[in-house]
Amino acid sequence: MNFLDSLSISATGLSAQRLRMNLISSNMANVNTTRTDTGEPYRRKDVIFEAVQEGGFKDVLDERLGDAGGGVNVARIIEDDKPFVEKYDPGHPDADENGNLRLPNVNIVEEMVNMISASRSFEANATAVGATKDMAAIALEIGKS
Repeated sequence: MNFLDSLSISATGLSAQRLRMNLISSNMANVNTTRTDTGEPYRRKDVIFEAVQEGGFKDVLDERLGDAGGGVNVARIIEDDKPFVEKYDPGHPDADENGNLRLPNVNIVEEMVNMISASRSFEANATAVGATKDMAAIALEIGKS
């Protein structure tokens, strides 16, 4: 694995975690959205990651020799199928005939935990980029001697 491969892998991780943080922010921003275009409350969104597999001969050879993969890719964005939260609020315009209001299936505590996890993953990838950059600089200094 060369320096550019390391940077590329870390870059895919940075991009994936940035998207994850954007989705978490969207979930938190819509915690009280009771009506969307579909007429239902906002449904929590999450991201599914997958390992990047190139599939060429070099990649198969690298895999056999124990080289790392090619990074991470966003497989898809899914909507959480957990049931909506129901609350009795007969004065709300979106309440049903019994006075029950359906709220989004977003749990703020869970979203905060996910945000911390995504932030730490982003920081780890940024640290890996910095370490790779430092190693490349040291290798260039060795070459000057």
